[in-house]
Amino acid sequence: MEPIALKAALGAGLLSFPVTPFDAEGAFNARPYTAHVGWLSGFAASALFAAGGTGEFFSLAPEEIPAVVRAAKAAAGDTPIISGCGYGTRMAVDIAKAAEAAGADGLLLLPHYLIGASQEGLFAHVKAVCDAVRIGVVVYNRDNAILTAATLARLCDACPNLIGFKDGSGQIGLVREITVKLGERLTYLGGMPTAELFADAYLGAGVTTYSSAVFNFVPKLAVSFYDALRAGDHATTNAILKDFFYPFIEIRDRQVGYAVSAIKAGVRLMGFDAGPVRAPLTDLTKEEMEMLANLIEPHR
Repeated sequence: MEPIALKAALGAGLLSFPVTPFDAEGAFNARPYTAHVGWLSGFAASALFAAGGTGEFFSLAPEEIPAVVRAAKAAAGDTPIISGCGYGTRMAVDIAKAAEAAGADGLLLLPHYLIGASQEGLFAHVKAVCDAVRIGVVVYNRDNAILTAATLARLCDACPNLIGFKDGSGQIGLVREITVKLGERLTYLGGMPTAELFADAYLGAGVTTYSSAVFNFVPKLAVSFYDALRAGDHATTNAILKDFFYPFIEIRDRQVGYAVSAIKAGVRLMGFDAGPVRAPLTDLTKEEMEMLANLIEPHR
């Protein structure tokens, strides 16, 4: 997919990150993954992210990522597939090239590993990845990779295939500065954990779409929330927040890492063999699984 076409697709609707299933030995399990991605592609997601944050990118070996991308592409039909990418610059470039060769329509560049970096260093990092591929790149603004509006503007000038900005920092002032100064040059995505909780605030800052983790297991509910948000139907969004999302975050916040583990648990509860999370994450307890099952049941 040409970068400009992917940019349009990203801005056209809801996005999500399928979880990555592992078998009993901890290896990537392609069969349930393709079944799950095929199921998700039947709902109104504009793009799916393979081996993204909810897909445990941080737990995958670089050589596993192309297999995940190929499996997603085989199952997704016409839905664009964007591959996770990250770590240090040389590793990120290698992952980017391998993902492109595996058929990815674009890349989500997650923060580099461990250490902080200057704006000049971040510029060089993002540019190296963009220069390495022909497909579109979305930069993920969070943790130790916070781009200023000025750096992002330089990158837009230097990298024609930089098509998107995803924010997971929660710095609404910075996000608004970026959307005002760069306008239609990029597509702007919300990327906070359980993004629906922040969707109204981000919409006001010029971010019109986001990635929904719960789309993994309650896709109809996720789409209903997104549609109501875009329609300005606050009564519906408030009701869904109250009845589902706030109880969900009570489960999510019981342990560090449950932002991923709870999503994978939801996928298992919907009948897909997602397997366990990889260490250092931990799975939900039996009690927590029962809590989540009770929350999901009305939305099957």
